[in-house]
Amino acid sequence: MKRNKYSAGAVSRSFWFMEFRKVVQLLADGKTLDEVKNINIEQNIFGAVTPARSASTFSIVAARIKSLDASFYPLFLESDISTQKMFAMSAVLAHDTLFFDFVYEVFRERLIVGENELSDADIRIFFKNKQAQDEKVSSFTDDTIKRLIRSYKTHLYEAGLLDDQTRASVRKINKPILDPVLKHWLDDYGYGQIAKALEGVR
Repeated sequence: MKRNKYSAGAVSRSFWFMEFRKVVQLLADGKTLDEVKNINIEQNIFGAVTPARSASTFSIVAARIKSLDASFYPLFLESDISTQKMFAMSAVLAHDTLFFDFVYEVFRERLIVGENELSDADIRIFFKNKQAQDEKVSSFTDDTIKRLIRSYKTHLYEAGLLDDQTRASVRKINKPILDPVLKHWLDDYGYGQIAKALEGVR
């Protein structure tokens, strides 16, 4: 799995599951990403409030999709909603290396030690450690860190991995049971670390 440079881009990004599903459906129907981009420009397929927002959303969703091997399209479309969300989460993790490291080093470790809660303090410790290790992360402002914490929790919640107590500083983890088809696909195509991160295994 390719590792991209650390980025705070998640502060302005959503999970965008419905948008992800719409683009995958069009790709599976034989469209190219360039064709989908043009369809989005003409038809605003995401229902975005402005053309700029629509273009920005498409750009990130397309980048996430390109982070996974295209062989996932038919598997995704044949899956139930919870598994589709795990495919979408896998794409987010493959594209956003800092978020992947958070899920792998914090979320996964909570599950390994038998803890079913994730706190804001856990996430702040993660960022404090990363700031000590990485020059890019060390340049993040306190406001950026706060926004990243909110974004990371929202991603996990929308994927079904955290409870709905969105204002709480401690959230219950919903441990996923990965569909065997998804798990085998992740392992076969070089994304096994994502499966480990989500399932909480060494």
